[in-house]
Amino acid sequence: MGKKVLLVDGMALLFRAFYATAMSGYFMVNSKGVPTNGIYGFSKHLLMAIESFKPSHVVACWDMGSYTFRNEIYPPYKANRGEPPEELVPQFDLVKEVTDVMDIPNVGLKGYEADDCIGTLAEVYKEDADVYILTGDQDMFQLLDDHVKLVLMKKGYGNYDVYDKERFEEEKGITPKQMIELKAMMGDASDNYPGVRGIGEKTALKLLQQHGSLDAILSNLDQLTKAQRTKFEVDKDMVLLCRELAEIYCHVDVHCSLDDAVFKMNRDKVVTKFEELDFKRIDNIFS
Repeated sequence: MGKKVLLVDGMALLFRAFYATAMSGYFMVNSKGVPTNGIYGFSKHLLMAIESFKPSHVVACWDMGSYTFRNEIYPPYKANRGEPPEELVPQFDLVKEVTDVMDIPNVGLKGYEADDCIGTLAEVYKEDADVYILTGDQDMFQLLDDHVKLVLMKKGYGNYDVYDKERFEEEKGITPKQMIELKAMMGDASDNYPGVRGIGEKTALKLLQQHGSLDAILSNLDQLTKAQRTKFEVDKDMVLLCRELAEIYCHVDVHCSLDDAVFKMNRDKVVTKFEELDFKRIDNIFS
């Protein structure tokens, strides 16, 4: 194909960078009194990924507030998460100024998560390009396709675990799309939905491999053990709801053409922005 798109999970990079130093109380406060540790680390993560994967196109996707359509269908969704640290709040807007200066489009829509925007753009771009999704979120395994890969960030800078569809299927024994129903059954404590209570990943994976789908499992409860059957009968409505919550919505009304996403960063302009933010050791960000 020739074209390679890097879709960046902006919040995943920012939070990872922030907490890498925040745990020790280091926030890199600039001359205006604004913490910049998250932005600094984000920039380094992003530029290292660009150097590693050499994309022809780059897009950053963002959450636009904590309330989404998933809260409308299930109010407790992610309700277990507290407010972001006060040192991180001013960095939300500033980090987008940095991507703007890099000439990287920022994409997001209120009511949807960054995952949904990434899924939507991946569906569009994969027709004409190879898509690499940079994130720390394994929920996005469901987006793997013949031309979509997942780049999971590991500890430190420049360390990645790259998954394609074939590797995922070989390791998990299910297809990427079946990941949605696996999560629906086992639940997700981080996103605060229960799945089928008492059904863990190992059992959910085995049932999915045996029956092929959640609908098939629910249609053949008589083939389950008595304990399993009882659990599914009690939580049938919940597991169907959890399937809706677990699925990344790939039809968000966001648009960013490949022409608009061509990566053409002007280093001098970016350095000027870094100096404005009082970054030290600027050369280290580009290494």
